[in-house]
Amino acid sequence: MQYRIVPKSGDKLSVLGFGAMRLPTQFGRINEKKAIALIRSTIDQGVSYIDTAVPYHAGASEPLVGKALRDGYRERVSIATKLPPWTVFSREDMDTILTEQLSKLETNVIDYYLLHSLEVTNWKKLSDLGVLSFLDEAKHSGKIKHAGFSFHGDITTFKKIIDAYDWDFCQIQLNILDEQHQAGLEGLRYAASKDIAVFIMEPLRGGMLAKAPESVQDAYAKLHPTWTPVEWALRYLWNYPEVTLLLSGMNEESQLTENVSIAEKALPNTLSDEEKKQIKEVQDIYHREMKVGCTGCGYCMPCPFGVNIQQCFSFYNQKYMYNKSQFFMYLIQLDGMFGPESRAGLCRKCGACVDKCPQHLQIPQLLSDVQKEFEGPVKQHFIVPIIKGCYEMYKKLKIK
Repeated sequence: MQYRIVPKSGDKLSVLGFGAMRLPTQFGRINEKKAIALIRSTIDQGVSYIDTAVPYHAGASEPLVGKALRDGYRERVSIATKLPPWTVFSREDMDTILTEQLSKLETNVIDYYLLHSLEVTNWKKLSDLGVLSFLDEAKHSGKIKHAGFSFHGDITTFKKIIDAYDWDFCQIQLNILDEQHQAGLEGLRYAASKDIAVFIMEPLRGGMLAKAPESVQDAYAKLHPTWTPVEWALRYLWNYPEVTLLLSGMNEESQLTENVSIAEKALPNTLSDEEKKQIKEVQDIYHREMKVGCTGCGYCMPCPFGVNIQQCFSFYNQKYMYNKSQFFMYLIQLDGMFGPESRAGLCRKCGACVDKCPQHLQIPQLLSDVQKEFEGPVKQHFIVPIIKGCYEMYKKLKIK
């Protein structure tokens, strides 16, 4: 495993961190046995940083991480979790939340503590409530070791936050597609210039970059036929010496094996000019073919009207990026054919999802585009009733 240094503390961290946002699930819940085994295997293979947060898996991620780190595993890793601004309404709330997190994680100290998903509005809110004095006191009391923040705003706000406090680290979204998005490469270099460690989230953009369309795979294969899209994406990030580590939301042992293998050889400043040029070609292909920049984080859910926002966007992207019609899959999964409706047309444009989206997507408008694509009058009023009727007849015949 490759390790890099946190400038202000001298901590030596693995360049690959485990993100507990996308743990293995079964029937909609964390598969506890599989998740614990995966986290422990990750640590056994040299990963020394585990990242979680209050909202991950509807509140179940922190307690699961706490269980996984029993039996001596806690002493082998640094834990990171986050203060969620949307649940903070007073200075006292910060202390209460931190105390609860320490209990859930079964630890006396959180090594890396972040203010979660900052942007201009919630940064002002937390600042006005005294969050910086809270961090100072939490560090002084030994409840946290290092203070940082994760970010989903604009570059101007990012720089203001960086300059507002003596941060140990920050966490930004960066990948092949997001060089100019949010903090981007400019933010990476700005933070690093002030000796602030930079941790990367969404290196594969919610898995999108791992499931590359054929056009992207063909472009990659011109230069390195044996490199997978994952290897290209991770090498791209680890090539930057300013990147301290990146977080991968692994949920299979095979993903861990691949990522660890890449981490051992993807050293900084090792990509050739030819390889960088190839990545630029791939960037152009993605920007041309991708319809929605959704990472599937789920922050927008649940929709008050029942729309499965993530799945709507997934079907929309798949049609244009992978040349799949996705029409019947859309009907089966979202149009109420075999269960509750969760299609795009249920959207009432309330805007609740827009406020929660870290990518700042105009979700109602995009859902309207999905509706036009998959829910035309003929499709909605002719095909679905026929198929539903056939299915109901099949059930009755089966019962008889």
